[in-house]
Amino acid sequence: MVGILLVAHNDLGESLADCARHVLGERPKNLRVLSVHAADDPQHKLTEGEELIKELDSGSGVLILADVFGATPSNIGRQLCHAERVEGVAGVNLPMLLRVIFSSSKNLKELADLAVEGGRDCIIHMGH
Repeated sequence: MVGILLVAHNDLGESLADCARHVLGERPKNLRVLSVHAADDPQHKLTEGEELIKELDSGSGVLILADVFGATPSNIGRQLCHAERVEGVAGVNLPMLLRVIFSSSKNLKELADLAVEGGRDCIIHMGH
């Protein structure tokens, strides 16, 4: 099973994880959150992320889902993607996260592609 690491501003990652818990009835065991606050040292967060990846990787790899591409959390996530068996996708939203959680038995590359599709395909204009 692929591990999932949310890397996001403030408490956004924890909120998304809590929403997933609400939908599933429990928090997925393969899901961790790295919250990045304005006062945090990015280097310290990078080290924390490396430790979370070691904890999450049971042999199938880790998929990092970051919030805004180009911001500090995604920059940390991109640096973490240099590790072996780590892929990353920026632009996380709840449909993307749920799709990844429900399919975490797929291989890492397939799961990264599914995350991108889920994030994109679940954005729908609900107006008239």
